[in-house]
Amino acid sequence: MQEVIDYLKVDPKGVYLDLTFGRGGHTAALLDRLTTGRVIALDRDKSAIEAGHERFMNESGKLQLMCEKFSSVSEIVREPVQGILADLGISRDQIEDANRGFSFQRQGPLRMTMDAKQALTAKEIVNHYDERQLADLIYQFGEERRSRRIARAIVRERPIRDTTHLAEVVEKAVPRTSFRQRHKSQIHPATRTFQAIRIAVNDEIGEVEKLLATAPLMLAPGGRMTVISFHSLEDRVVKHSFRQWNTRGVLEVLTRRIVRPSTEEIAGNPASRSAKLRAAERTELEWPQ
Repeated sequence: MQEVIDYLKVDPKGVYLDLTFGRGGHTAALLDRLTTGRVIALDRDKSAIEAGHERFMNESGKLQLMCEKFSSVSEIVREPVQGILADLGISRDQIEDANRGFSFQRQGPLRMTMDAKQALTAKEIVNHYDERQLADLIYQFGEERRSRRIARAIVRERPIRDTTHLAEVVEKAVPRTSFRQRHKSQIHPATRTFQAIRIAVNDEIGEVEKLLATAPLMLAPGGRMTVISFHSLEDRVVKHSFRQWNTRGVLEVLTRRIVRPSTEEIAGNPASRSAKLRAAERTELEWPQ
């Protein structure tokens, strides 16, 4: 949180975009530092926006909440802004709600949709993709070396009923003891598979790529963009995109190395331990008409 605010170098009169509203933590920190400025906050999860309206009902003059995908922000916001923040991945509310189907620790339906209206769900992928499709997806988005073994086990066990059933199938295919011995990791064997399916369901990498193809041009000269990612796939996209914009003279990269959360922040918020922050500043180019 503190690093995000520091890198954004908040102008009390500026306009800021929070592209991943979630619970509104970053938005609240921005609002605290604004006088005549505004925050435009987006989230594709309708429930997050509804909760935001209730939480920030007294900030209506300084805050505009929109239920939209962040990949479409350049089509929605038509003014230069002083700062852009994107905190990628899923929110704690989404993980903790068993009915959303994001967590293997809670029994729930195979959904994993950030937008409740979308047609594609985890159930379609898990129970209807062919074995090769499933294995490729788990390998690509989960970086799971045992993807073919896991895909084979899933196909054999179909129909997969719910999240705990899926986690059990994966754990049997990749025993926890073997997994820890070979990877020296304490994560659950189903972690990467769930990540992969969730990313595929919500086209998360595609969304980030679309965002970074246009968002830097929304910054006013001197404006800054900060992106927080939680796994190497996202961070790689951010890193390469910032470099490309830097080469074109549009952005100056401010973080030559990944910025990680402080020990104090991790102690207060263990979920932040995997966070990777990158930041860049818009160069003094003429605003494109």
